[in-house]
Amino acid sequence: MHLLVTNDDGLDAVFLHELVHALLAANHALTVVAPLGEQSWIGAAKSRHRPVRSARAECGFGCPTWSVDGTPSDCVNIALAHLLPAEGPAIEGVVSGINIGRNTSLAFIPASGTIGGAWEGALHGLASAAISQEVALEDFEYIRAHNGRPRAELLASVQMSARHAAAFIPELLARTAPRAFTVHNFNYPFPCRPDAPVVRTVPARRLLPRLFGAPDEAGLHRFAYNRGGKELSPSLPLTDNAALATGAISHTVLDYARLGH
Repeated sequence: MHLLVTNDDGLDAVFLHELVHALLAANHALTVVAPLGEQSWIGAAKSRHRPVRSARAECGFGCPTWSVDGTPSDCVNIALAHLLPAEGPAIEGVVSGINIGRNTSLAFIPASGTIGGAWEGALHGLASAAISQEVALEDFEYIRAHNGRPRAELLASVQMSARHAAAFIPELLARTAPRAFTVHNFNYPFPCRPDAPVVRTVPARRLLPRLFGAPDEAGLHRFAYNRGGKELSPSLPLTDNAALATGAISHTVLDYARLGH
């Protein structure tokens, strides 16, 4: 397939690079257009109130690669309208990820820039998937402290997730009807084992209050991450969080055409 790849952690993110290498090794044709810097928690936002710059980038992928100093949705929208050669093969699907951390539950899915990038592909009538890797809180701190590099055990898990995604997800996208307004949301467990099953899930129901701290002397509230409160989900159907807890790969079909039904 000819796939457009983006993410929300930025073009330099190791998790994105592992996915790109795995997709190329599986003989897919890629165009990579990713944010210049991290765009987490941005959802499907677009940069309405400022101009956005795109630029060729060289990451050693061997495929057309661009940076965009905007959101994941900006990346996909600009790529499909302006960065792909008119005479070249058409994009057949959009893949967004691999995100650093899970994107599960109603507390996080709507806010995810990774899912926002995939959703922008769906808005163009393309089959789209978002891919996220479960990461422990201590690994977030390690990555931040080591210039974006994960520790060896997590890197091995990301590489396993990327290989699985490259083998499984393009085939799924090829079977997905165009103009379906659907995003396939995949979350990979940590560690991701070679025999991890893929299970269909629904988003867990989790409340997420108090994401900002109290005001300081200047009246500024600063973002303060938390995983949310107690889950309100029934035991069935299986939720994305419950699937990850068993070591399974969670596949949630986000069918936006069903909203309001």
